[in-house]
Amino acid sequence: MSGLRIVADANMRGVEEVFARYGDIDFVEGRALRPSQLADTDVLLVRSVTVVDSALLGDSGVRFVGTATSGLEHIDRAYLDEHGIRFAHARGANANSVVEYALAAIAASGDYLERLLAGAPLGIVGHGHVGAGLARCARALGIVTRVCDPWQEAVPDAASLEQVLGCEVICLHPELTRRAPWPSYHLLGAERLALVPDGALLINASRGAVVDNAALLARLARSPRPRCVLDVWEHEPWISRELLGEVQLGSAHIAGYSLDAKLAATRLLGVALAEAFDLEAPPADAGVPPAAVLALESPGSDTEALRQLLLGRYDIVADDRALRGAVLGAARDDVGPAFDGLRRHYPERRELRGSPVYAPGLPDRFQRALGYRPVEREWARPDEAS
Repeated sequence: MSGLRIVADANMRGVEEVFARYGDIDFVEGRALRPSQLADTDVLLVRSVTVVDSALLGDSGVRFVGTATSGLEHIDRAYLDEHGIRFAHARGANANSVVEYALAAIAASGDYLERLLAGAPLGIVGHGHVGAGLARCARALGIVTRVCDPWQEAVPDAASLEQVLGCEVICLHPELTRRAPWPSYHLLGAERLALVPDGALLINASRGAVVDNAALLARLARSPRPRCVLDVWEHEPWISRELLGEVQLGSAHIAGYSLDAKLAATRLLGVALAEAFDLEAPPADAGVPPAAVLALESPGSDTEALRQLLLGRYDIVADDRALRGAVLGAARDDVGPAFDGLRRHYPERRELRGSPVYAPGLPDRFQRALGYRPVEREWARPDEAS
């Protein structure tokens, strides 16, 4: 044990398995973290609900901050740099979890999967870890993609924002930024939402403020209209119940919440801490349990088999049902705690990538695209199928 004092968000997974070797751990409520809780602290591990700045760290001795997130809007990097505080993030750790969320949203929302496999293009805004991963997966499945990311050069299948917004399925995965010349804050306001075709599917699993939620509510209040899947919302956790009532599917900012993603994020921070303090890195499999076998007994057509694959490991409709049940009937003052409660007590969810799957006869491209591990029949016991 290295004797470090570590303060960690209680909702991070695998912290004890990764960090106990480095010191003593105190678990805290991230959204309610106070400066007084950081006295004599060496290491602070947070999620996006904790704003890390001078107000939080000013009187502490924190020497290392790690965030188990891709987005960094809650971190004052300039303050950390100015005070010599080491910093690490988990960018990319939850990318596949979000990719699988987007694919599940497509599979669960009607005949959009059939449309894409028949040649309709998939529009993707943002070509970071998630957007690029989704594009690679889609192409491997034989889906045409159109990708818009003006911040990057040489983006495969590059298209203008207007072209992407004209697609039958549109997935939003940009970073949230107000930086010129291409700010993504309210990237989709009333004018651009009007470009989304009636009957199209719009999915936002990036940041809530990428879409002007008031303008989106107005767009969805008219008929005909597009369908919309929202995992992220403006003003979280105080989301709009009116908007939730209009979307096809809604969830509580959990697209990146697979167990695999959470454990990968925690381990990335452990590796960064070990490098910062010249310690031994945590083992690669720290805290990772084996996944149960997913068995597709009678998948039918290839398209239906793909739908079963995408929804067999992740039931996105259950997340929609949980959010509606918690929020739509809640008093206005209870919406925020209800939203946070869903995130805090989110059930264990495993990714399809790396999972053992019994599904004989499927096209090879499904396995190449989704990264599951085919197994023989004798491994797929009935009590393991999910």
